[in-house]
Amino acid sequence: MALGTLTALPVPAPRVIDRRVAGGAMLLAPLAATPLAALAGAVVLAGDATGLPALATAGLAIGAVALGSRGLHLDGLADTADGLGASYDRERALEIMRRGDSGPTGVATLVLVLIVQCAALAGAVAAGHGVTAAVAGVVAGRAVLPVCCVRGVPSARPEGLGATVAGAVPVPLALAVPVLVGGLAVLAPGLPWWQGPLAVAASCAAAGLLLARCVRRLGGLTGDVLGAAVELATAAALLVLTL
Repeated sequence: MALGTLTALPVPAPRVIDRRVAGGAMLLAPLAATPLAALAGAVVLAGDATGLPALATAGLAIGAVALGSRGLHLDGLADTADGLGASYDRERALEIMRRGDSGPTGVATLVLVLIVQCAALAGAVAAGHGVTAAVAGVVAGRAVLPVCCVRGVPSARPEGLGATVAGAVPVPLALAVPVLVGGLAVLAPGLPWWQGPLAVAASCAAAGLLLARCVRRLGGLTGDVLGAAVELATAAALLVLTL
C-alpha cells in the first residue's frame, strides 16, 4: 500500500486494506519514497555531469518526482488550497475539494510551491550538495505522513483515503519516524551535521501547521490534505537544505 499510494511503481494491491494496514503504510512512507529520492538524486547527478544550469537541473528533478508519484501530492495541494480559499463553510469547502478541478487559488498555490521547491533545490545544486538535498528533501517530505495520521486526528469525511488513515498511527510510532529520519540525516554527505535534522524538523512544522488549519476548517484529514502536507513539507525541507 505504501509503494502503490506514494509512487507509480506497478506493485500488486494489498489483499486487505484496514486501519492496521493503512497505519503501517504511513509508517513506511519514508522507506517507500526511496525510489523517488533515488530518481531525484540521479537527475541532479546527470544534470551536474552534463553541465546543465542549476535551475534547469532542479526543475527536471522536481518534475521527475512528480511523475514518479503520478502528481498525486500536487493534485492534493491544489485541491486543498481551493477548498481552504473558497469558503468558510465546511461542507462547501469539502465539496470543492472533492470535485478535483483546480481553481485560481489552487493553481496559484501550486505554482508558488513549485517555484520555491525548484529555486531551493537549484541553490543546493549551485552550492555543490544538490544530490544530497534532492534525496533528503524527498524523504523528509514523506516523513511527515505518520505525524499527520497520528492517533487523535479525525477524518473530515466518512469515506476516502483520509478516513482510512486518519488516527491510524500510534503516537510513539508517529514521533519515532521523523526522529529516525532526522537521526539518519545527521550522516547526510556534504552537509553540516545539524542541517539534515533541521530540514526534517522544518518539514514537520510546515505539515503540522497545515494539518492544524485543516482540522479547524474542514473538521479533519483528507487524502488531499495529506498530499498538500507532503508538498509543503518538501518545500520547507529544501529551503533549509539550501542554506
